[in-house]
Amino acid sequence: MEANDVLAAWRHQEEQLRAGRTRGDLQLGVASREQIAGKTGLEIMQSLLRGELPAPPISDTLDFALIEVDYGRAVFQGRPLERHYNPLGTVHGGWFATLLDSALGCAVHTALPAGKSYTTLELKVNMLRALTKKVELVRAEGRTIHVGGQVATAEARLVDAAGKLYAHATTTCLVFDLPPR
Repeated sequence: MEANDVLAAWRHQEEQLRAGRTRGDLQLGVASREQIAGKTGLEIMQSLLRGELPAPPISDTLDFALIEVDYGRAVFQGRPLERHYNPLGTVHGGWFATLLDSALGCAVHTALPAGKSYTTLELKVNMLRALTKKVELVRAEGRTIHVGGQVATAEARLVDAAGKLYAHATTTCLVFDLPPR
């Protein structure tokens, strides 16, 4: 598929997701323990995708959104904007890292059973080329490598609609039981 066709498909997918949310308005916040009780990580991520749980405020601040989830996989789509620029006139590396960290962590989350959670222990990002607002959309796709009882690992790639690689990353996450309330 041509890059313009992929970009159009990405735009359409984002519009469909926003239109299909359970609530018309985008709720920002953090899901309560009651909202996620008894749900697997995949069920929680699917609920986020459908808009049944509030979207994390960082997604609004940094202009990115969860686009797809499957077991062991999460895709985020981001809009690089001038407000994300560093003093050199390109998108700040922290924006790359945040988008990739989200895809990595959420990929791990999709593979966790109910009652389990995770936190990032290590994030390694390789930034390969500069990104500016001339690139309308990018996607970070995270995939698990290993999910065990205590440790999980994942990898992710940040690409544009033409498939050009801007960065790639790996993570190690600590897996733990959610503490009782």
